[in-house]
Amino acid sequence: MNYIQITEENLEEEHICCAISNNKDPQVMAKKAWMRERIKEGLVFLKGDIRGKCFIEYIPAECAWVPILAEGYIHINCFWVSGSCKGQGYANDLLNQCIADAKQKGKIGLTVITSAKKKSFLSDPKYLAYKGFRRADAAEPYFELWYLPFEEQAEMPQFRECAKHPRCDGKGFVLYYTGGCPFTAKYVPLLKQWAKEREVPLTAVEIDSAEAAQKAPAVWTNYALFYDGEYVTHEILSEKKFHALVLQC
Repeated sequence: MNYIQITEENLEEEHICCAISNNKDPQVMAKKAWMRERIKEGLVFLKGDIRGKCFIEYIPAECAWVPILAEGYIHINCFWVSGSCKGQGYANDLLNQCIADAKQKGKIGLTVITSAKKKSFLSDPKYLAYKGFRRADAAEPYFELWYLPFEEQAEMPQFRECAKHPRCDGKGFVLYYTGGCPFTAKYVPLLKQWAKEREVPLTAVEIDSAEAAQKAPAVWTNYALFYDGEYVTHEILSEKKFHALVLQC
């Protein structure tokens, strides 16, 4: 397997593994627009040379779009190896290259957001534990911050207080989201239209900077849905799933 790092020069021609449609697809365009700015801030997107989900995306924690305190660390935004790519050693390759890159840049370790049990969009905790990651902090309702220190004396990272007990102002549904996940470019407009047609109160708030993300009221900033101020889910919902949720509320 050959691996390709996305750069400003090849961003337009390379596909991004989590959204493998053509470059005119709104999901692809939104994700690449977001990546273009983040690459300037040290974002690395490393992928297998195939059209499949085999990649790791990481950034200096100080520039991460999540509410964490992790000075000197590299934060893994997304780490996804699935389908026919599983069981081939590709995840180890990608993580090892991330570790080597972080050490070369003088970083003190890696951080990643996960949960005690595997959940959609979050890295597999069993794999992380196998690779030496440890639990550093927790946030309601199920998020955990794990880290891989390169030295035992490395300071333990933590979640910011603003996100440990997620709540928000506003009645009805309030959705916080970023351009960091391509699926929000598809499903957020669909949900907004669905809610408008049925007069379901839904306020969508786009997080448009790392500063705003680090002050967010929830740990998983790519997608954070609240109802009457209470946290509901980080899962990106289809119209059907949102409809089912509305019926429950």
